[in-house]
Amino acid sequence: MEELRSIKVINELGMHAHAAGQIVELAYKYRAKLFLRKDSREVDGLSILSILSLACPKGSEIKARIVGVDAKEFMDDLERLFKSKFGETEQGKYQPRKKIMKMKGFPVSPGITIGKAHHLDRSKTTIFYRKLINKKEIDKEINRFRQAVDMAKEQIQTFKSNITEQVKGYAFVLDTHSMILDDSLLFDSTIQRIKKGKVNAGWALKKSVNNIHHLFKKVEDEYIGRRMDDVDSVSERVLRNLTGVEPDSLAGIKKEVIIVAHSLSPCDIVEINVSHVMGILTDVGGRTSHMAIMSEALEIPVVVGLESATEIIVDGDLLIVDGNTGDIIINPGPDTIASYEEKRKRYNKYKSAVDRVRHLPAETSDGHKITIKANIEFLGETKSAIENGAEGIGLYRTEYLYMIKKDFPDEQTLIDDYSQIAKMVAPNPVTIRTLDIASDKMMTSDSEIGASKEDNPALGLRSIRFCLSERNVFKTQLRAILRASVYGNFRLMFPMISGLGQFLEAKRVLKSVMRSLDREGIEYNREIPVGILIEIPSATSIADILARHADFFSIGTNDLIQYALAIDRDNEHVAHLYEPFHPAVLRMIHQVVEAGNNEGIDVSLCGEIAGDPLAILILLSLGLEEFSMNIGSIPLIKKMIRMLPLREVRDQFKGILQLPTSEKVESFVLKKAQSLLPNIFKEGVFRYRAVGIG
Repeated sequence: MEELRSIKVINELGMHAHAAGQIVELAYKYRAKLFLRKDSREVDGLSILSILSLACPKGSEIKARIVGVDAKEFMDDLERLFKSKFGETEQGKYQPRKKIMKMKGFPVSPGITIGKAHHLDRSKTTIFYRKLINKKEIDKEINRFRQAVDMAKEQIQTFKSNITEQVKGYAFVLDTHSMILDDSLLFDSTIQRIKKGKVNAGWALKKSVNNIHHLFKKVEDEYIGRRMDDVDSVSERVLRNLTGVEPDSLAGIKKEVIIVAHSLSPCDIVEINVSHVMGILTDVGGRTSHMAIMSEALEIPVVVGLESATEIIVDGDLLIVDGNTGDIIINPGPDTIASYEEKRKRYNKYKSAVDRVRHLPAETSDGHKITIKANIEFLGETKSAIENGAEGIGLYRTEYLYMIKKDFPDEQTLIDDYSQIAKMVAPNPVTIRTLDIASDKMMTSDSEIGASKEDNPALGLRSIRFCLSERNVFKTQLRAILRASVYGNFRLMFPMISGLGQFLEAKRVLKSVMRSLDREGIEYNREIPVGILIEIPSATSIADILARHADFFSIGTNDLIQYALAIDRDNEHVAHLYEPFHPAVLRMIHQVVEAGNNEGIDVSLCGEIAGDPLAILILLSLGLEEFSMNIGSIPLIKKMIRMLPLREVRDQFKGILQLPTSEKVESFVLKKAQSLLPNIFKEGVFRYRAVGIG
């Protein structure tokens, strides 16, 4: 059955978001499909944004078409809704049922969306302590735990078999979750706690997870520390299986909504249908969690770390989510909605323009070639890096394989991983960073390495210091890197070098490994470039000395800024003092670039600020011509570079090193940026402030 009618918009504010939301809600009540037409354009009546896009002010006439068994009844109700003016007051003002509120979180996937909130229950399972009386109860509890783990493995495998094309490159994350279930720190430890402590499985598992938390809690590297999220996700799945609690399913969502949850796991991301899920908000999580990394591939706005979103936001609240800034507006007024609709259109327009240049060379408008590479942590990110236009991998973090198992990975495991990335990226280069982790955070319970605790592991036995202390671990990794080097174009980089003696000692270990491979007749690239990750102030001070012995420099600004300013950017009390534009930081970068240029070696920058549109102007002016950044930043930075005249940038920025404060630097650069790239900086479409600024 089909019904056709002309309906006039008679309310003062026209077909605004609140009105569109009521139409969508009505549409879900009937066994019929609604289409709305204005002029020559017809849209789906189940899409709030499609309805808003018709732009129907008061007086507009639209054609309603309804197809289905309930068409007549549906059309009558729709007509009544329009005649009721969508519940507007006599003054014509839309009155939100709740006070307008704003929240701020960490943006992890860009974009702007407007829609209704949908709560997804991901609260932690409550576990109670229960003492076991006898061996029979203990054996029964162990068996219950084994069954819950097996069930979790089956569930993860089901998710993997149904994985969508958008996140297929991250299937390895689900494999990792299966590996964690088998890990002795979780599996064996829990069984031992059930036996020795005579406690129920849920309580024993909780204690095992707390122990793993203790191992991770002082990890300096945010990327490694965030892997604890995977352990929490896996253990929560097992706990639900133990208690018989069925979690809310994302697969069951059939209307356009914005998900609000305490947290989401990679398995949740796999379940998402982007036709229905318009955005994601979570109380917890960081920019480098697996959930955040995977969600960016879905190309929907995601904001995490909101702390109390699940408490403040009510099911059905109208939300504006800005995945560029992390801003959330709850129950916005009509003017705010209109403003963000316009902002969303501008963002989508510029994003389309940016996407069109991702595979073009990063060449300035006056002909200078700039190299743009990607920072990655997992093999699975390689495909995404290439698809986003990366001209190589400028930083491959190698810690993950060391963090997911109790024992150190063997040589073959490392070779398998390294050779795959070499083949995928070839002929472009891969800069592989040797192990960068603190000794007391290695996931090992019976090794002497993990036995001693350090009060401040960030300044203790970590990174190259750990590697030089534990030569066997270091040599195994170096052997794997060298053996994999025959499959592509590898560059080897030592992190946290503080002085020349340390670097020369690392090179001596490398030479001894090379001699060992020679004796065994094993092929490798004898000319593999060996460089330094410059991330300690002492290294910047002697960059001229180090440059005589290194094949290349890569400036790691994330740690360099923290060490130079004595700031922990993850500490909420001092995070505002983390200033990437601090004059001292800029002078350090310039000093390293000058030292490298004088010795004729390549100098690149692989810190987070490389992907910041405002910072990139400063870095180009300081003489840098190679950058490695987060994958999502590559297209925009390429677009900017292709629009910039490099000679003019360097000429206009000549006095930047004389500016006395980070505030003056930012003000100076923003003014220049708005002049050089008005389409990007005047429109306010993209996030351009480096983390810690403003």
